[in-house]
Amino acid sequence: MGETKQEVRGWVVGRLPDGWFTGPPTVETDDDEILVVGELDESDLATEAAEALPAARSARVQHFREETRDQRMRIAQEAERRFGRKVAWAVTIGGERILFTTLSIPVMTRLRLPERQVLDTLVQAGVARSRSEALAWCVRLVGRHEAEWISELRDALVRVNELRRRGPA
Repeated sequence: MGETKQEVRGWVVGRLPDGWFTGPPTVETDDDEILVVGELDESDLATEAAEALPAARSARVQHFREETRDQRMRIAQEAERRFGRKVAWAVTIGGERILFTTLSIPVMTRLRLPERQVLDTLVQAGVARSRSEALAWCVRLVGRHEAEWISELRDALVRVNELRRRGPA
C-alpha cells in the first residue's frame, strides 16, 4: 500500500481500455479511495438544440455507465487487491462531474458548543438532515471558496513528502 499517487495513476491509466475517454483520466487518491474521472466525448452532440443538450448528455453518461460496468468492476477489483483501496468512478461531460460510485467515510471529530451550534442551525434550517451532513456541507463550502489556497497547500505537501523521501534513512 506504499505506492505513490503517480504509480497508482500509471497503473489505472495503463489498465483502462482505449476509447473510453477523450484523453487520460484524472486519478485522485487518498488512503481510502481511488477516484477515476474521465471526460466523455460530446463532439457529436454539438448539433443538438440547446434545450436538448442536457438530455443528450445524460443519455451519453447512462450509456457509458451501463456499457462499461463489467469492465469497470473488474478493474476496480484488481486495483482494490493491488492497492488496498476502494475504487470509485466518475465522468465529466459539458463541464459537469457525475459520480457513479464513491465512498462516504465516517470521520470522528470533537466539536465545542459554538461549532455544534453552527451544525445544529444548518439542520434546523433544513440545509442538512443531520450534523454529519451539515459538517460535510461546511467542508464542501470551504473547499469551494478556498480552492486556490487548498491547492497551494497540497502542492506544498507534495514537496514536503519529496524532501522526506530523499532525506536520511
